[in-house]
Amino acid sequence: MNRSMSAAVLLTLGLALPVCAQEKEKTKPVRMGCGHMTFDTVPGWGLSPEGKSVIGPCHGSVVVDKAGNIYTSAHAGVYVFSPDGKPVRSFLGDKYSDIHDMKIRDEDGTEFIYGARNANAEGFKFNAQTGEIVLKLPFPEASGLKLTAFSPTAITVAPNGDIYLSDGYASNHIFRFDQTGKYLSHFGTKGNGLKEFNTAHGMTLDTRYDPARLLICDRNHQPKGRLVHYSLDGEFIDEVVTGLGMPTSAQVQGDFVSVPDLQGRLVILDKNNIIMAVLGHNPDPAKGGNYNVPQDQWIEGIFSGTHGSSWDHDGNLYVQDWNVAGRIMKLLRVK
Repeated sequence: MNRSMSAAVLLTLGLALPVCAQEKEKTKPVRMGCGHMTFDTVPGWGLSPEGKSVIGPCHGSVVVDKAGNIYTSAHAGVYVFSPDGKPVRSFLGDKYSDIHDMKIRDEDGTEFIYGARNANAEGFKFNAQTGEIVLKLPFPEASGLKLTAFSPTAITVAPNGDIYLSDGYASNHIFRFDQTGKYLSHFGTKGNGLKEFNTAHGMTLDTRYDPARLLICDRNHQPKGRLVHYSLDGEFIDEVVTGLGMPTSAQVQGDFVSVPDLQGRLVILDKNNIIMAVLGHNPDPAKGGNYNVPQDQWIEGIFSGTHGSSWDHDGNLYVQDWNVAGRIMKLLRVK
């Protein structure tokens, strides 16, 4: 092997070093993205002093409150971190377990988290400081539907307080409630047609437009995963973009939206829904979209089952992988 080939091999091995091996030295940040959307990873963010994940198995979401604290949901419940990755508080146990999607909303000076729980067949709302549960959204019998299953995967809230809950793992209906939890209407159905959903997995309020509209992640739509726009009245507007792999959720900040892909990457779109950057792409088909990647096989700067994301006030991103060991990462925006 000549000298140049040896150097190339060593460089490749160095870039692909798992987290546990890197800890023997000093894990260095990995730069990703491009142009206006360039980020550096923050090695070890959110881990214990011993370098271990503290959240456990996760299949959830990330939100950021007005103080800059980061909430992430896991099987055990909700964990809250400061911007530098230190534990702040937690809401654990059956009442908070397995929140698949979260949104946070300031209501008259008090912040509340809205959650969708597929395993518990409900949406709900709780105080982000105290954990007090103030609203439950079970299957709305008033809809007149005779469903055999109810498995909500996404939730969002309109400016007027109406709540939208997507039954993404079952009927693919999206249910609309008023702020008191009264059923108002529903729309959507399962299928691969233009106005049908094949796993309406994620949903957010798309404030890039006036008036705001729903941005829905149709994860398993055939032939390719896509994003679609619906009005707040449940009327189809347009197919936004296709070919995003398996888009799991969406989070808007300003003119930009972050879209995790379960196959192991995160895509950032601009207001015209053009891809600006692709972050953390996993080139290994055995690892991309794989829940069972233990912590000792995590690779800095490479994602696996990317599931949730959120921006903070400075444009940094927090990303959660669907992962057996509980992986949440901070991506520091490069100004």
